[in-house]
Amino acid sequence: MRKARVERNTNETQIMVELNLDGTGIYDVETGVGFLDHMLEQLSRHSLMDLKVRAKGDLHIDFHHTTEDTGIAIGQAFSQALGDKKGINRYGSCLLPMDEALTRVALDCSNRPYLIWNVEFTRDKLGDMDTELFREWFQAFAQAAGLTLHVENLYGDNNHHIVESAFKALARSLRSAIEIDSRKSDAIPSTKGVLGGSL
Repeated sequence: MRKARVERNTNETQIMVELNLDGTGIYDVETGVGFLDHMLEQLSRHSLMDLKVRAKGDLHIDFHHTTEDTGIAIGQAFSQALGDKKGINRYGSCLLPMDEALTRVALDCSNRPYLIWNVEFTRDKLGDMDTELFREWFQAFAQAAGLTLHVENLYGDNNHHIVESAFKALARSLRSAIEIDSRKSDAIPSTKGVLGGSL
């Protein structure tokens, strides 16, 4: 089974992540940021990755460091668990509705990290969390996981629905991308024979 454990400790945050790519969507998440916990639970449930997160951060300042560093740690665990990427589908995409909101995610497990974020919010906060931090989480995760990641909210009125649809669409896209292709389970999914760098 493809598993990883990451511990990331800085002067700003102490984070532990355990990730199982071949799980059933079991989660156990405690970051100290309620809305972020809710989104990470959605990520686990809809990707079928088992996810455990323990994060302690400088929340007395704001939620920025905890949000960003959690994205980094989960991304690092994802990359480690995926290994050489042999046999995976590599690409994933999802067009996901949540009530009035519709969000599209497309990704490539390319080891060439890049984020396109076309998501706008009409509120500064959801709960106690600044909405600008969602981009920071996706950027940190994509960079650490080695993903080319495009996230686009096509429309929506409710900010909660917009961001939740983005996390769920990411989850479903990851689920597709990391599945093993039964017709090519022994091969790196690239004509170059390797993923990463400028290839």
